[in-house]
Amino acid sequence: MSEKTLNQKLKDLDKQVEWFYSDDFKLEKASEKYKEALKLSEEIEKDLKNLKNEIEVLNEDFTK
Repeated sequence: MSEKTLNQKLKDLDKQVEWFYSDDFKLEKASEKYKEALKLSEEIEKDLKNLKNEIEVLNEDFTK
């Protein structure tokens, strides 16, 4: 299974957040959906930190 791109993860998170405002919202599922969204947001944050580190390394190489 291939790993999702950062862009795909952001789109998935948007869909998960939209669920809370949709007609499909059910209070009984809110906790589960929230946990899924939280896990995905943590993955996105990790991806962004890794990307930031890569950019900083590249920037150092170009400034030498």
